[in-house]
Amino acid sequence: MSARVHDPVSTPAPGPDLRLLAPALVAWAFTASVLFWSVRTLAVVGVVAAGLAGLAALGRPGREGGGVQGRGWPGARPGASSTWLRAIGLSLAGVALVAVSTAGHLASRAAGPLGALARDHAVVTVDGLVATEPTVRTLPGRDAVTVRFRLTATRVTARGERSDVRSPVLVMGDERWERVRWREGLRVRGKLVPAEAGDDVIAVIRPIGGPSTTSSPGTVETGADRLRSGLRTAASPLPADARGLLPALVIGDTSRTPDDLTEAMLATGMTHLSAVSGSNVAIVLAFALGGAGLLGVRRRWRPYVAWIALAGFVVLARPEPSVIRAATMGAIGLIGLSRSRRAAGIPVLSAAVLVLLVVDPWLSRSYGFALSTLATLGLLLFTRSWGEAIGRRLPGRFRSWGPAIAIPVAAQAMCAPVVVLLQGSVSVVGVLANLLAAPLVAPATVCGVAAALVAPLWLLGATGLCWLGALPAEGIAWIARTCATVPGGTMPWPDGAFGAVLLAVVTVAVISSGRWWAHAARTRPVAMLSAALLVLAAAAPTSTVTWPAPGWRFVACDVGQGDGLVLATTSRHAVLVDAGPDPAAIDHCLRRLHVEVLDSVVLTHFHADHVDGLPGAIAGREVREVLSTPVREPDHQWKEVGQWARARGIPLREVVAGDHLAWPGVTADVWWPQRRLSTGSVPNNASVVLAVRSGPVDLLLLGDVEREAAHAVLLALRRDPTMSARAAGFDVVKVAHHGSGNLDEDLMATVAAPVAVISVGKDNDYGHPSPKALEVLRRNGSAVFRTDQRGDVAVVADGGSVGVTWRRR
Repeated sequence: MSARVHDPVSTPAPGPDLRLLAPALVAWAFTASVLFWSVRTLAVVGVVAAGLAGLAALGRPGREGGGVQGRGWPGARPGASSTWLRAIGLSLAGVALVAVSTAGHLASRAAGPLGALARDHAVVTVDGLVATEPTVRTLPGRDAVTVRFRLTATRVTARGERSDVRSPVLVMGDERWERVRWREGLRVRGKLVPAEAGDDVIAVIRPIGGPSTTSSPGTVETGADRLRSGLRTAASPLPADARGLLPALVIGDTSRTPDDLTEAMLATGMTHLSAVSGSNVAIVLAFALGGAGLLGVRRRWRPYVAWIALAGFVVLARPEPSVIRAATMGAIGLIGLSRSRRAAGIPVLSAAVLVLLVVDPWLSRSYGFALSTLATLGLLLFTRSWGEAIGRRLPGRFRSWGPAIAIPVAAQAMCAPVVVLLQGSVSVVGVLANLLAAPLVAPATVCGVAAALVAPLWLLGATGLCWLGALPAEGIAWIARTCATVPGGTMPWPDGAFGAVLLAVVTVAVISSGRWWAHAARTRPVAMLSAALLVLAAAAPTSTVTWPAPGWRFVACDVGQGDGLVLATTSRHAVLVDAGPDPAAIDHCLRRLHVEVLDSVVLTHFHADHVDGLPGAIAGREVREVLSTPVREPDHQWKEVGQWARARGIPLREVVAGDHLAWPGVTADVWWPQRRLSTGSVPNNASVVLAVRSGPVDLLLLGDVEREAAHAVLLALRRDPTMSARAAGFDVVKVAHHGSGNLDEDLMATVAAPVAVISVGKDNDYGHPSPKALEVLRRNGSAVFRTDQRGDVAVVADGGSVGVTWRRR
């Protein structure tokens, strides 16, 4: 009798344990789809799913022959039916678990009168605890700011009755609420309005007056506040990029990050670095464990060191849902990189997803949760195999770099479909940017954490640590800005769910066929090189070569939530109508159009989303004049414009209705303002309205006029035969006020044009363009082109015909 010899070389390494992954993904998708269901429906679905899971468990074939094992599907492998039944049973069990827990959450938060009071738009007094860090948003075109934070309501008083509750509400206040502290007890008096179906709050409260404190944060919360504020103070002397990035890497505070750096990081897929993510947590844990090893801490005690470090980091960054999620994913990622526990990574991740969904079902719709989970999954699935494959192809001394290179590649591949939903494009340079930035993230994060711990005791020492972290932080910023300017660095891609699914399918196809492509490249290099060049030529964006479009007469620049409109005059000359909210954005658009001289800059009114970009428009260009509305409101914006113009020696004059403007190849009649309106928004209703003729193209640029001014324009148009004749022949209408619903439908019907252009920022806080405006334009037969969807929108003239093209940024 011969012994069986085990050959360790020929035995393949066991693959990842994926048994819990499918149930976790099914439960995740189910939860994201049912948050607007009723409690009763969810309870019924949970009970039914649990029953079906039990039946699947009872019907699962046994390990031995006989029984139902022979009743598998025709052609199925032995045991295949058992595998399918197990997967279905576990998925149904996961659905039952999240359905019942979601029903419980909905029932708990709906208990009490808050929902009914919100539907009645009642004025109430709410007592509660601040549940999230306040976020401050400056609204374009307005002087005020909006402060938002979640409040866990514990008591509500309305209509003479007081009720105890336990429900989350969203507070939206003014600048008086900016200094609210996390875990502080507050009393808020305000008007309740219902939240959107599926939101993670039951109502929104708009305060009347300022905050009233009922209790102070606890000792732990106060200590965390001191550490956070100490880090901000210690980082204050740093250059702008490092001053913004260092707190972002450590505590997720992006309030001081420059806007252009934020845009560059979005374009290069690096936004995950400026938030508390699983990678930050993994860096802190790895540093804690490495430090414990250097200090001689025994191996058996090192997990406790890691837990203490994890708890401390969570307190520092605030134990909000996003931080808890990041801490969970970071700990799991560290498990995945451990040789001894790597096999447990995916089961632990799957279980963690289920637990987090049970604790907070609204995480299922969080982009942060999706990005963290997918990045961790990519690390667990691909880092080892891809790292080894990359290492084998590197020179001898660099082979150990394989896993370090594989980590950002795997994370980018897994997260790309979700990123498409956020920015509507695919970052071609994202992998390279993250790969170059990866070695810099750890030292910057560690220096930032150390500075936060030292700051309350020794501010000068903390500042020194921040300067140490400033060098890698500046390097990250340089990489983001440089990669964001690479021609063709982002590739246009379909928006929405279709684009995300399409990219996911393409990614899976590329990953699954990777070995075949590698083999074909080795055996048929010429054919594969030709195919690669053909695909690259077909897929690569050509806008960097073909832009500006030949014959362009008008371009609506993608400047975010604002207007930046360019009218071509002669070669490298143009007229600019408004400059948008961001100097960098309008400067980049003018550079793309090769504009070196501005014959005129027309400022329709003085709101920030139309004038704050002026310094970027006039920097490095000859500007011959600035024309503006005669209504000098807001006063401080008018004064700033005057200062900018005087500093460059640019004449500034006002225009009113009846003025005629002319430039080479372009003429414009001023239709408004005729007079000052005291109703509505005075600055908006004082907007300069231009009827423009540029070659064969007739355009109407409506500024930000609201219903009152728009109706006045309509009345003037009816009285003036010349204006009335022009109104019937417009090719393009620039829709007023970014597609606001506060419009005059009769004017829009009178000036209806084949093309309607809406200059609007993506995911803006105003809901622009409004469904009402889009419906009016559709009813009038206009084709709508939006800068938030298309990017820069150009109107071109070819002979006597007019066309539209666009370029994504």
